[in-house]
Amino acid sequence: MAEKIEAGSIVEGKVVRIKPFGAIVQLENGSQGLVHISQIANGFVNDINEHVAIGDTVKVKVMSIDQETNKIALSIREALPKAPKAQHQQNFKPKEHKNNYEPKAKQSDETAEPVNDFEEKMKEWLKQSNERQAGINKRNNRRNGGY
Repeated sequence: MAEKIEAGSIVEGKVVRIKPFGAIVQLENGSQGLVHISQIANGFVNDINEHVAIGDTVKVKVMSIDQETNKIALSIREALPKAPKAQHQQNFKPKEHKNNYEPKAKQSDETAEPVNDFEEKMKEWLKQSNERQAGINKRNNRRNGGY
């Protein structure tokens, strides 16, 4: 039944039934497959009838074939020609992210420098945290009348 078509191939078929969850398409070799509603178009599909009708000839990509159940998953969306990217997207360079962690070259003698660096950062964080908490407490005391 489905031996003549392979997953990944693009074939033509005819829409024979429409259900709320997708369209049943009869392929050239006589087998039928389902185009799920999510595979009808690139955008959101609220009503499948706005995109396909019974009797329409459509190009579909064979997504998968389940040999045991003879179910064929199809996609109209994947069979559509790829839209060329806009010029500004082709020149897009991802922004470099700076983080606080800079890997250091491994030193042959294990010094305590990374530990000291970590301890300094923890001290600074604790200081900032205490200052923020003091500010929060001060505002709360003002709101509550000094209690």
